[in-house]
Amino acid sequence: MPTVIPRRTGVSEAIFNVTAHLAFLKGCTMTTTPKKFLITGGAGGIGLALARALIAEGNAVIACGRDQGRLDAARTLVPELLTRQCDVSDRQDRTALVNWIAQEHPDLSALINNAAVQTKTDFSRPLDEAQVTAEMQINFLAPLMLSLELLPILKSQDAAMIINLSSGLAFCPVASLPVYSASKAALHSVTLSLRHQLASQAVRVIEIIAPPVDTSLGGHAALDAIAAGLPVLKPEEFAAEVVGALGKDQDEIAIGIAQASRQQGEALFALMNQA
Repeated sequence: MPTVIPRRTGVSEAIFNVTAHLAFLKGCTMTTTPKKFLITGGAGGIGLALARALIAEGNAVIACGRDQGRLDAARTLVPELLTRQCDVSDRQDRTALVNWIAQEHPDLSALINNAAVQTKTDFSRPLDEAQVTAEMQINFLAPLMLSLELLPILKSQDAAMIINLSSGLAFCPVASLPVYSASKAALHSVTLSLRHQLASQAVRVIEIIAPPVDTSLGGHAALDAIAAGLPVLKPEEFAAEVVGALGKDQDEIAIGIAQASRQQGEALFALMNQA
């Protein structure tokens, strides 16, 4: 499982030991009974990497996304992948998705809320309220609502999981990504409450706290992390660690340098926001 990093103060101590991390990944396997997963934002990046890793472990995976073309391309790469076009931030699309799941895949036992958008925002300039609203909807409201709307199906299984992908930025924001950071902080908070309220149910609520991952999110924002000297994982590396950790008894899984963000929080703010 991901190791627990003690509280540290030095800059070199705060960043993750990539060599040790990649060595750990070689031993990651999922030990739970095969399940049927729904992954939002599953046509590329982290979502597709998770789908491939889960399928390799014998699970069935449904990937949903807004772009049918990207879903078709993902299916070409991973023929076992099931796909469904859906904008999870749209209520009607979500309702259609949930109805389809109930009819075609009533054995769904795991939801991974992965879909997200990331936009740089400069508060010294006029704020685009529609853009802020859209970012909060897809990063926070959509995973909350989809979780609740799928809950009757998940509760009908012997064991089920709701897995929310948050970020180390939920605990220490990057100032140039204030809305994204805030949306992930909100997702962390609601994940705690949802886990508490479902504690007596056979539905585990898990939070994956992501570090920088090399995807197209935010226009390849990972390049900023690389420029700052932070280690950046490939989607396949991130997925391998997540899938390995899902077989463990952990409700909160911080990956890579997100462990330092989780433990030290705003104490890292100056370090993470150096000009």
